[in-house]
Amino acid sequence: MLTDPKAAKVRGVAKLVKKDARQETGLFLLEGPQGFTEALDRPKLILEVFATEEAISRHADLFAKAKNARVEVEVVSEQVLAALSDTSTPQGVVAVCEQFDVSVEEILATKPKLIVLLSQIRDPGNAGTVLRAADAAGADGVLFSSGSVDIYNPKVVRSTTGSMFHLPFAVDLDLAETVSTLKKAGMQVLAADAGGIPISELANQGKLSGPTVWLLGNEAWGFEPEVLELADQVVSIPIFGAAESLNLATAASVCLYMTAFAQNTGLSD
Repeated sequence: MLTDPKAAKVRGVAKLVKKDARQETGLFLLEGPQGFTEALDRPKLILEVFATEEAISRHADLFAKAKNARVEVEVVSEQVLAALSDTSTPQGVVAVCEQFDVSVEEILATKPKLIVLLSQIRDPGNAGTVLRAADAAGADGVLFSSGSVDIYNPKVVRSTTGSMFHLPFAVDLDLAETVSTLKKAGMQVLAADAGGIPISELANQGKLSGPTVWLLGNEAWGFEPEVLELADQVVSIPIFGAAESLNLATAASVCLYMTAFAQNTGLSD
């Protein structure tokens, strides 16, 4: 049994699996050694760390890095760790971190070349995977419209595998206002949708090399007509096999990498 003070502390931390608690506190949970590894590059965001003796032993280098960064780790039992985790198989370490989203203006101040704008994306796995793909493709930011899944949802955090610490992101944005702001900053807005011009044609025309925003819609219904009208161009990814469609995160990866190739290697010229 947990002692009363520790039980109260664990219950308070465990509440962060709920969106209301995250919004109220401005904190979120980070689970697993990979995410913790990336978070240690920004140690001031880390408020508390809980880990089992087994995890500390298995990831000795990681916890040595934490010690060097002056991040204190509280050793807890498997029982306590399980109470803090929302997974059926906890990975032995949970950190409490401060939320660190930024504004669109802060992202634009870096003169970005490639941004992803997610319109009412709801699936945590997709959201995290898109952010991870954006990181891998060298994108300069990821934007989440209002009505999208909370990026600090533990499932989203895990699916980014630490990439959320590598590039800036903004959340809870008004879509029309954001698109207008991005266009005024000189970025073209391309909506990925089945009814548009093939992305290969756009690449062959050399139109992917400029500053670009990829607008991606909801997994179930895609875009509402008025949202598509906000884009400069609707773009499709051809399907050469028998699949009905591409998963959102897969489509995002194609769009991001086609654009990254055009911007970084000149293949569209």
